[in-house]
Amino acid sequence: MTLYKKVFKKPWSYIIGGIMLALLNVILLITTGNTWEITTGFLYWGVWFLQLFGIDISSWYYFSVYNNGLDRGQTFLNNSYTVINLAVIFGALISSLLASEFKLKKIKNKRQLIFGLMGGVMMGYGSRIAFGCNTGAYFSAIPSFSLHGWVFAVFLFIGAWMGSKILFKYLL
Repeated sequence: MTLYKKVFKKPWSYIIGGIMLALLNVILLITTGNTWEITTGFLYWGVWFLQLFGIDISSWYYFSVYNNGLDRGQTFLNNSYTVINLAVIFGALISSLLASEFKLKKIKNKRQLIFGLMGGVMMGYGSRIAFGCNTGAYFSAIPSFSLHGWVFAVFLFIGAWMGSKILFKYLL
């Protein structure tokens, strides 16, 4: 087996994947001073989109309480959260292309579309009212020895198990 096939075509073990994620998380923390925060970047994308239409969000309650990054005059591409999100998106695309796994799939039916949209909206809303997402609550909390990361992990696995039961019963 060639090195290319071993690295890019064959799946990595969970241990290697976990080690790589841990190393990337450490590099991210050292280089940016921030932990991995996905939903904050998406929040900023939404804000910049609204601002294109002249909508002022500075008076909204959320931004009067929790306003890191927006008040520093950052633009779309000079914000570290945006760069990280774009890196994840393009990294996933490149990985799937190299492994010959990239495939566009057709939506099976309206029900799948509706459930997908509802789930996305609920996850996005939930991550904002919780001031963070599962990445920050799990992937950034446990390495920093925070107890809340371990509590989150227990309920994450319970929720994932319940979600998979619902998914297989109603959608697949």
